[in-house]
Amino acid sequence: MVSRVAVIEYDLCHPDKCGTPCIRFCPVNLTRPYKAIELSSERKGKPVIHEELCIACGICVKKCPYNAIHVVNLPEEVEEKLVHRYGPNAFKLYGIPIPIKGKIIGVIGRNGIGKTTSLRILSGELLPNFGKYDQKISVDQVLEMFRGTELYGYFKDLYNKKLRVIHKIQYIEYIPRYIKQGTVKDILRRVDERGLVREVTEILNMERMLDRDVKVLSGGELQKLAIAAAILRQADVYIFDEPTAYLDIRERLRLALALKELLPNNVYVLVVDHDLTTLDYIADYIVVAYGEPSVYGMFSKLYAVGTGINHYLEGYLPSENMRIRDEKIVFYLHEREEAKEITREGSVYVEWSSIKKRLGSFLLETSSGRAYKGEVIGIVGPNAIGKTTFIRILAGELEPDDGFTTTKYFTVSIKPQYIDRSMLKCETVENCISKVNKDALNPSHWLFHEVIRRLNIDRILKREVKVLSGGELQKLFIALCLVKDADIYLLDEPSAHIDVEDKLNVARAIKRTTRIRKAISFVVDHDLLILDYVSDHVIAFCGEPEVHGTALSPLSISTALNEFLRNLNVTFRRDPRTGRPRMNKPGSYLDRIQKARGEYMPSKPITGEELSKGS
Repeated sequence: MVSRVAVIEYDLCHPDKCGTPCIRFCPVNLTRPYKAIELSSERKGKPVIHEELCIACGICVKKCPYNAIHVVNLPEEVEEKLVHRYGPNAFKLYGIPIPIKGKIIGVIGRNGIGKTTSLRILSGELLPNFGKYDQKISVDQVLEMFRGTELYGYFKDLYNKKLRVIHKIQYIEYIPRYIKQGTVKDILRRVDERGLVREVTEILNMERMLDRDVKVLSGGELQKLAIAAAILRQADVYIFDEPTAYLDIRERLRLALALKELLPNNVYVLVVDHDLTTLDYIADYIVVAYGEPSVYGMFSKLYAVGTGINHYLEGYLPSENMRIRDEKIVFYLHEREEAKEITREGSVYVEWSSIKKRLGSFLLETSSGRAYKGEVIGIVGPNAIGKTTFIRILAGELEPDDGFTTTKYFTVSIKPQYIDRSMLKCETVENCISKVNKDALNPSHWLFHEVIRRLNIDRILKREVKVLSGGELQKLFIALCLVKDADIYLLDEPSAHIDVEDKLNVARAIKRTTRIRKAISFVVDHDLLILDYVSDHVIAFCGEPEVHGTALSPLSISTALNEFLRNLNVTFRRDPRTGRPRMNKPGSYLDRIQKARGEYMPSKPITGEELSKGS
């Protein structure tokens, strides 16, 4: 027996424009005395699928011109785990992560799969309805449903006001809307209930921003403010939703140290994030969220951190006997550096001299460099070190005080660091893309396959910009940058707010567009995964943030990352099973060995034989 999940994305559904082929071609409607799908007055004239009558033939899914319908078959026993549904033909959530007192639970999974919904349930912001969306569910009914499970005690204490929950929200860009004025110092003093302002600001390196008004904070500074405010509150449950967004590698290490050292030992902590390196360092256990985005989501059992992340990357959960992805996520090792050097043959495409640029009290100095046709240059460095300033100079938005760049002679396309839907003067996703390049909407054009379809933009073409999620908005801005006919592509932090699978898809789209157009791409990012995959060469930035930044010439990936991590005094190892980067604990045996060898980012996993030899 199977349980059927039929979901209609009503913001994409337009029966007044399509002629309702989903209803006209449904075989149940044509051959039976009853209807499996019909228009509903309760849905303002839009269709409703009766799941118990649907035969899951898939005709309505294929006939819908707006890709608004999804029908999935699941094992019948799964229905016993249903925790929440938003309405008829809406997203279904099966299960939620299980918090453990005194442990940090990390949650990983795709966007649109129910992670944030589960956090809202665990925080008490949303009362689960167990699929009874047309009924008013009471707290007593919720407790009865969880009776006999590991979650019963947690929810009993939560609803009896014995647990105080602090929830660090996902979209920190909204903070200035709620806090109209005040300096960082004033805000932290107002929320400090644990007397840890000095310790928090020291670990998170917030001293320079304490006297700034919240209205002028950068994305990274807003993130640190939100994290600090959460830690300073006295609570029994701490929930952090995507705390690494906009933070550089050193700041992510500081975040990990802050959570490990400053949170009480006897509280519940949940961290949802797409940065596997940070979760690997922070968490005690891992829960994997899987399913089909916007349709249904499930949560795995608790796994040990390294095991859980590796299962997620390999796409198979052995405890659930569940295949969650058709292919493994492969981390490229740097054995191909010599091959990458070959890509720098041919005529120089753009070049720049040593550059100096002063902005207020900040000074940026760069070494000279050059880039070739079809090349992707990664850019890595701490926040406030001049990376975006360098991008703006390449784009021609800023003139250097000293030096030159030949990029001003070429057409440039930019994906800005901070994105806002108000920047888009169009109603739907399709309108936005059509304004930049109509050919990208042609299914036979290479741009449609390499950018639009690869980023899953094709399934949201009819969606209004105002309802896009943060991840969808990010991918739309990336697509708008890449479909533009240009010589140089400048992408500033394209991995923010998107999941691991989409990060790799973004990397592939950038690389393929660059190669096919024989253009040049510069990609600024803090995620070593996307830089490792997409880059041919890397420019490393170092110096003192907000005071002085120095950029090296483009170097091979391993050389540049090694130099960058040396300046941060942080070492990474390679997981022997998947090759993924894993952050070493400062002062650990492996950390000391690698520093002694000068291997801050080894090109391959270190073997036991190598360890036994010591330094």
